[in-house]
Amino acid sequence: MSENSNHSFSNIFYRRRTFVPVRWKSRCSGEGDVSVLILGIDPGIALTGYGLVDSAQNRLHAVEYGCIETPAKMPVEDRLLIIYDAMCDLLARHKPEEVAIEQLFFNRNVTTAFSVGQARGVMVLACVRHGLRVREYTPLQVKQGIAGYGGADKKQIQTMVRMLLGLAEVPKPDDVADALAIAITHAHAVPWQTRVEKRTQNR
Repeated sequence: MSENSNHSFSNIFYRRRTFVPVRWKSRCSGEGDVSVLILGIDPGIALTGYGLVDSAQNRLHAVEYGCIETPAKMPVEDRLLIIYDAMCDLLARHKPEEVAIEQLFFNRNVTTAFSVGQARGVMVLACVRHGLRVREYTPLQVKQGIAGYGGADKKQIQTMVRMLLGLAEVPKPDDVADALAIAITHAHAVPWQTRVEKRTQNR
């Protein structure tokens, strides 16, 4: 951290919306809670979107979603620390069982891509520190997982996210809707039966 930084955890700028958690019960097993809480992440250095989705069989429920913002004029190392601390806070408060993050692609702006890569790295580190493995999804996979085809535009994805989660409005900013879309994609990608069997083995 730079010598001029006065960063503390209270500086972290969250914008979030929290819902009453719902832990679904399996109708087929009769053994109680077999839902899984998934954290979806849309990484960024200035703004990171996140979304926590509770998944049980074919039902999805938004637990919390929001974004983590860092000041543009703050030294990069301090911005990374804010992101890391915020991610650790999310993991400690909600204890998700699975994590999904958007796969990073380098574009023409190499400087921006490098900064996002650094931010993404500290998020993955925070997850691993909490005993979680991180699954990656490309933008194409997210479009296919949400809308059913890779040509879907951003507005179509956002509308599908709202509908699938039963939300009154599309989550804002766009990074938040993207994070929820990543979580939903992961929920659809991993067979439910696999999760039930894994939960049973760990008892």
